[in-house]
Amino acid sequence: MIGAVVPAHNEEELLGYCLAALAAAARHAALGGETVRIVVVLDACTDRSHAIACAAGVEVLSVAARNVGVARAAGAALLLAAGARWLAFTDADSRVSPDWLAVQLSLGGEAVCGSVCVDDWSPQPPAVREIFASVYRDADGHGHVHGANLGVCASAYRRAGGFPPLACSEDVALVERLVAVGASVIWSAAPRVVTSARTAARVRGGFGDTLRAWARAARR
Repeated sequence: MIGAVVPAHNEEELLGYCLAALAAAARHAALGGETVRIVVVLDACTDRSHAIACAAGVEVLSVAARNVGVARAAGAALLLAAGARWLAFTDADSRVSPDWLAVQLSLGGEAVCGSVCVDDWSPQPPAVREIFASVYRDADGHGHVHGANLGVCASAYRRAGGFPPLACSEDVALVERLVAVGASVIWSAAPRVVTSARTAARVRGGFGDTLRAWARAARR
């Protein structure tokens, strides 16, 4: 069984699109009909995220941590207990490609760090897109870590000790742990994920805050 985890804090605007994309990835022919369990971890949600997840027919787990590391770890623990052999992680403001899971598994590593792209830069000043293009490498060997595009086999995840309870950069910390325990990590641009350039970030210090910092720098 393959597991997919989506942490969510008040994501009613974009969660439905995320889950529709995941459902398509779960049906990809290359998976050979293997079961894919999708878990949305609702972290202190006060909006319609719960109703949207239930309407999509996915599993729902609620926590009250306001901590993305805790949320991802909780979803992973549920899936591991159910027998998942592979864990895939994305974000509620992101949309995975139809072959996302199939590509992760095909690469042959114990963990896969994928890249991201943005399909709508309109919330940001034009200069932010230019800065992103100048500093971001969307190619194999990229070296970026995104919780929106991350996969790891169950055995390597357990060896590494899972996600630490960090409110930011929990994804980077997990990959550092994976490297430390000798897991084979592949940095690939093949698993495709489209993410949001929204200005209202859910995680302080995450991608949204990076974009805001670039916007401030551009104005100066």
